[in-house]
Order: sequence, then structure tokens, then C-alpha cells
Amino acid sequence: MEGLEVTPPFGNAFAGRTVLVTGHTGFKGAWLSLWLKELGANVVGYALSPNDEPCLYSQLGLEKLVDSRIGDVRNAALLEKTVRETRPEIVFHLAAQSLVRLSYEQPAETFATNVQGTANLLDAVRRTSSVRACQVITTDKCYENLETARAYREDDRLGGRDPYSASKACAEFVVSSYRNSFFPTGAVSVSSARAGNVIGGGDWARDRLIPDCVRALAAGQPALVRNPRSVRPWQFVLEPLSGYLRLAALQFAEPARFAEAWNFGPEAGDSRTAAQVADLVVRAWGSGRWTSPNADPAAPHEAGQLRLDSGKARERLQWRPVYNVEESLARSVAWYRASRETGFDARAFSRRQISEYSDAARTAGIAWASNTAPAARTRA
Repeated sequence: MEGLEVTPPFGNAFAGRTVLVTGHTGFKGAWLSLWLKELGANVVGYALSPNDEPCLYSQLGLEKLVDSRIGDVRNAALLEKTVRETRPEIVFHLAAQSLVRLSYEQPAETFATNVQGTANLLDAVRRTSSVRACQVITTDKCYENLETARAYREDDRLGGRDPYSASKACAEFVVSSYRNSFFPTGAVSVSSARAGNVIGGGDWARDRLIPDCVRALAAGQPALVRNPRSVRPWQFVLEPLSGYLRLAALQFAEPARFAEAWNFGPEAGDSRTAAQVADLVVRAWGSGRWTSPNADPAAPHEAGQLRLDSGKARERLQWRPVYNVEESLARSVAWYRASRETGFDARAFSRRQISEYSDAARTAGIAWASNTAPAARTRA
């Protein structure tokens, strides 16, 4: 057993700790909050009130599970008051305007939320002595997209043609600036995490491929796929979340070693076109079809190709995906189909998917899930 750690998932890093999740009323934030509760954390949420129905936050009943604070990350005073009052040890910053097409309609609001909101959060963190690890979630779209088949790495140039992508690149600069200016010794570990196109049950947003397909198929209508040739790094929601949790656990244990930018994406072969994904959704749904509308020359620009290289996380965090794209889509569609049944218990179904995912990761010997996992590799 030499060289092995015998530990629960994530080294029991979150049990009994106060963890702040901004954006907990959103899709990924709700899943992350539920998983943290499963890991024994005291979860504090800070986000806008959910304004869509259905809404995963409400479906999971998270208002009964977490200390939910309603507020806007653009409200610096209220955000800092929340951080100081709740005194988190670990912070996950997910609150954002997260839709590319909406960013064309609301560019100023997108920059204010994603850039100034990130600065407000980091300012609150630097004034609160309880915080040891802070993780800012950005996006794979923060890279300057050259529209090639090459997968982007963490040291590639940042940029963004649309307001959303540009705002997330700016957020990355904010993170780097705060880390170098206010946390140079690593006493507080500040990282950023860039995930791929995240899919899973409970995402009800407009202008996203899977929810749009599900709504159309459920209504007996053909699903409309705007850009069938566009390539994206598709991944099940628990994949990047396991990366965030693995990274945060290591940040907490060794703050100076992991205060960097990290990619969490699927295996190279699981970057697929929107058409291929739509085919898989229809197959998993069991009926229906999809179609593509005529190209609109006035439509806002959306990237044609986007891929992520997660080699750094694989090597240094010993993190890797558990599901391939087919399994990811099957489990996503299974959640949506189950949600249409009378008496659907979203919390129980989602907890079961977390348990199944953790079991699959343990079977695969992935470090965060295995009870006898090799210690994480770190830089000397």
C-alpha cells in the first residue's frame, strides 16, 4: 500500500466545511450545491432569484438544503456582507450571464456581471480571512478562437469575438491580476476553471442545444439545430464538477501549488458536431427528428469549432472524464424523460445519478473517487 492514500471521495475535504457557491440557482450551481451537501458541506448560496420555470434549483428543493442568499454579484456591498457573515473556507464562483446569444442582446449587462462581478467576489475574498481556496468558473470560450481543429490549452491566448466570450476572457485577467496582486504567497489559493459544453438534466435555458431539442421532442415537433456543423467539447455536468471539487480539495490542502488556470473537458474523440449530438438525443428520446433552419446572414456569430485539451488536469490532478459522449447524452435524456412522469422526485433522481457517477469513477480508478487512489502529482 506504499504511496497510496486511503480516503473517501475528494479526501473528505468538504465535510463540515462552509462552502460558498455563487450562482447556486443556476444549472451547474444547483448540481454543485447538491453534490456538496452529499459530501457533508455546509453550503451557502448567493445568486439572483430563479426566474424561469421549470427551474432545477426549485425542482431540487435547494432552498431547504442550503443557506440561500438572494443577491446580485454586481452589488459589491451585499456580496461582501454575505461573505463576511458566512465566513466560507472554500468559494466556488459560478454566478454569471452564461448565454452567448443573450450577450448580443445585453452586452453591457454581460460585462458588468461577468467582469465586475468577478472583481467584486475576489475583493470580498481578500477582505475575509476565513477563505483558503477560491475557484472562479469561466468557460472554454475564453480562448481566442482560431477556428481550427487544435484543442486549446491553458497557456493559449485569451480572447472573444462575442460579448460573452470576451467577458469571460476579461474575467480570467481579473483572476490573474488579483492572484498576483493580493495573494502572491498562496495563503489564499485562487484558481480558474474552464469547462466544455456542459449537458445534463435540469438545464432549461433557451438557445442551448439539448434543452431546445428536449422541448421540441416533448411537444412532438422537430428540433431546430441552428449550426449543425459546429463542433463542441460536450460533457456530462458531473464531469467538470468533479474536476472543480478535485481541484478545490487540492487547493485547500496545498494552496500555493494549484493556484492556476485549469481545463476540464471530454476526451478528444468526444468533441462532436451539433448534428451528431442531435442524432444521439433523438435516438435516446426514442422518437422524433431534427431539422436545420435556413442560414440567417443576420444571425449573431457563433464559433464553428471549439475543443479543449485537459492534459494538464489529467497529469497533475489525476482527473479524467468518466462517461463518453453517448453515455453523457443517454443520462441527460433519461433525466428529462423521468421529469415528465407524475411524482418525479428531482432530488432523488439527481442524487442517484451522482452516486452512479461516483461508483463508475471509483471502478475506473479515478483519483478523487477511489478509496485507494494514488496521491496527486504536484510540482516540486
